[in-house]
Order: sequence, then structure tokens, then C-alpha cells
Amino acid sequence: MPALPEEVTQEAIEEKLMELARSRGPGKTFCPSEAARALARDWRPLMPYVREIAARLPMRATQRGKEVDPLSAKGPIRLSLR
Repeated sequence: MPALPEEVTQEAIEEKLMELARSRGPGKTFCPSEAARALARDWRPLMPYVREIAARLPMRATQRGKEVDPLSAKGPIRLSLR
């Protein structure tokens, strides 16, 4: 995986993911692209990093309502607090 763009740090991604999860509240989900879009105009290259970092946080990734590994899941996923 290439390096993160200079203007975006791992810490910024972690903070944005947790901020989104907390703002939604228990049981509510959000799309990981929301974090990427909030951090960079060209957000698509950030998606692998967002998923990787989400996998290390106390987050749950789901696809069609079933828990999945955010690193190996193909297609769109949703994230929430564990």
C-alpha cells in the first residue's frame, strides 16, 4: 500500500472514525467513506487506510447486517462502535 498523503495522518483518520461513531450513537452505523470525505478532497485513495485503521479500533464492520472483516470484505461496509 502506498504511503498516506502528507496532509492526512493515521491519527486524523482514527479521530474522524471515532468522532463519527460517537456522534451516531450505539447501534447506529456510518459509511467509512464519510471519514475519508471529511479528510481529503481526493478521498478514494484513503479508503484502504480507513478500513485498516477501523480494524484496529473498537469498531464493528458489517455488510448487509452481518459482521465482516473490514480488511477482506469486498464492496461497501458500514461501521459502528462495538
